[in-house]
Amino acid sequence: MVGLRIALIASARFPVKEPFAGGLEAHTWALARALTSRGHHVALFAAPGSDAALGVHELPVSEPTLSSSARADVSMPPARWMAEHHAYLRLMLDLAREGDRSFDVVHNNSLHYLPVAMAAAVPLPVVTTLHTPPTPWLESAVQAQDECAVTFTAVSTYTARAWRESTPSARVIRNGVDTRLWSPGPGGNGLVWSGRLVPEKGPHLAAEAARKAGLSLRIAGPVGDARYFAEYIAPLLGDGIEYVGHLDQHRLARLVGAAAAVLVTPCWDEPYGLVVAEALSCGTPVCGLDRGALSEILTPACGRLAPAGDVAELAGLIAETVELDRGAARERAETFCSLEIMADWYGALYEELIA
Repeated sequence: MVGLRIALIASARFPVKEPFAGGLEAHTWALARALTSRGHHVALFAAPGSDAALGVHELPVSEPTLSSSARADVSMPPARWMAEHHAYLRLMLDLAREGDRSFDVVHNNSLHYLPVAMAAAVPLPVVTTLHTPPTPWLESAVQAQDECAVTFTAVSTYTARAWRESTPSARVIRNGVDTRLWSPGPGGNGLVWSGRLVPEKGPHLAAEAARKAGLSLRIAGPVGDARYFAEYIAPLLGDGIEYVGHLDQHRLARLVGAAAAVLVTPCWDEPYGLVVAEALSCGTPVCGLDRGALSEILTPACGRLAPAGDVAELAGLIAETVELDRGAARERAETFCSLEIMADWYGALYEELIA
């Protein structure tokens, strides 16, 4: 089956455009492009300012017009919460009313609860990808009816297990990276860390490990928490530790490809680890902390994992990691976490549900 009409729902919080605010936006952008390249018609419902080349329908992310009495209600949620709620409520009501005229399937790639809670009202199949650990809002949405009218996928076996209590039938479809964009690089002498600069990603641990190992480190990504950056990252800069800014994918791929190894230092249970797949696709081995799904992606041929939180052990494993075969890293990306594999799985799922 070709030429499916797909409504792809993205996060309303950040635009789906480069440089990406995080892995969710990068994944959604890549999925939309991959599906379009296969002849499908993708309508991306995303935050204002998203990449217009993706066929974007901007979500109406603006605070609803509320009466003075409503605003005076002490229980009123924050304005941002109300804006996102209003945007998704309007979208789901539109899809419930006439979604089957324009689409064959809805793929919810957002973290919001309304596309799940209102799926039963939509007259076509709804797929939701689980990108995070369980949240109370989403678990509540799943339980809104005796049988949730959603087909769930999870980005890793780890994440599927985490959601098993509320969504026991979630299928694992791992996030993929474009192995043409993330092309093999020459390697180098230094290390790289990339991602959102927030406490749960732990870039300060990468800086500490690199310093213990006596190697330089370049840190790339958006500053998601200014206070954390000022208190934990800025004091570590200098003497071989450098923050190079928020890069687009082409510049980031060149940086990662020119590294001896990539450090991945989660301080939470990482649902997937897109930066791991990106590094492997560039032929760059990974040295990380063993939390969440990282052990699903890495094999002894392309990476090393230290126990969670153990910076000394992480630093000690760097010497082994930089000696790993770059060809093995690239092969792992091509056979396990490529964009083509991910698109194949989602395409097959859409066809199954429509049939």
